[in-house]
Amino acid sequence: MRDLSKYEGVIPAFYACYDENGEVSPERVKELVRYYIDKGVRGIYVNGSSGECIYQSVDDRKQIIEAVMEVAKGKLTVINHVACNNTKDSIELAKHSEAVGVDAIAAIPPIYFKLPEYSIATYWNSMSKAAPNTDFIIYNIPQLAGVALTNNLYAEMRQNPRVIGVKNSSMPVQDIQMFVAAGGDDYIVFNGPDEQFLAGRVMGAKAGIGGTYGVMPDLFLKLDQLIKDGDLNKAKQLQYSINEIIYKMVSGRANMYAVAKEILRLNEQLDIGSVREPLEPLGENDQQIAKEAAALINNARKIFL
Repeated sequence: MRDLSKYEGVIPAFYACYDENGEVSPERVKELVRYYIDKGVRGIYVNGSSGECIYQSVDDRKQIIEAVMEVAKGKLTVINHVACNNTKDSIELAKHSEAVGVDAIAAIPPIYFKLPEYSIATYWNSMSKAAPNTDFIIYNIPQLAGVALTNNLYAEMRQNPRVIGVKNSSMPVQDIQMFVAAGGDDYIVFNGPDEQFLAGRVMGAKAGIGGTYGVMPDLFLKLDQLIKDGDLNKAKQLQYSINEIIYKMVSGRANMYAVAKEILRLNEQLDIGSVREPLEPLGENDQQIAKEAAALINNARKIFL
């Protein structure tokens, strides 16, 4: 049986870090990595949805993971999302990821054209082949990618020995049970939707990767510990508090990641820039939403930590 323990626990999805001109800032990337190390999380998931990867160039994404690894190597488990909307660029990022020493690469399916499952498998296996010494994680997010991971496709992908599991961001929590049952103990399932971290863990996910972990990693670490301790009543109370924060974060006009970055400025004095267009940046009303969400986080910390 494979030892996948380095992937277990709380793994924040890493935010894109920009300078005042909207370009990737390696120094701000490194500062954000140090913040996560200080918070005590297990690892980070880089260049995914929270990293605004769909709006970045191949060079942007290389620059980000290089800066991450300068600080994180040997201190955090690093998963780098390498999928682009063509196989050529994805292979290039996969090779580069292995060269800089990440623990795993991950990929969504190709978007826009609805491809047959054998084409999706070829796409994933091609980038995995380009990183032959690196673990591979399937990213299932059908509500955005437009295609869902099926049991048949997952079974085909498990023929690849580098595949270690699924980051499952589909909303039905029973999907986690389906992938856990299919893979058994030799594979890991990551809970994706932050609002159901508790439910996903109870259903068999051994870890979580999420876009709101970054503004409240200590709350998710506490939630993870409560689940491990079997204190599900208190875990439920904390999940409810976390969800109230998330609902506040998505209640404005601005993109949620713009709000998240403002919360980091307010609560952690950490400036990592804005979001990249066409994502909506912070407006005047969103400033108040970010302040209220930041206050909810601090209040939850007083209650639960």
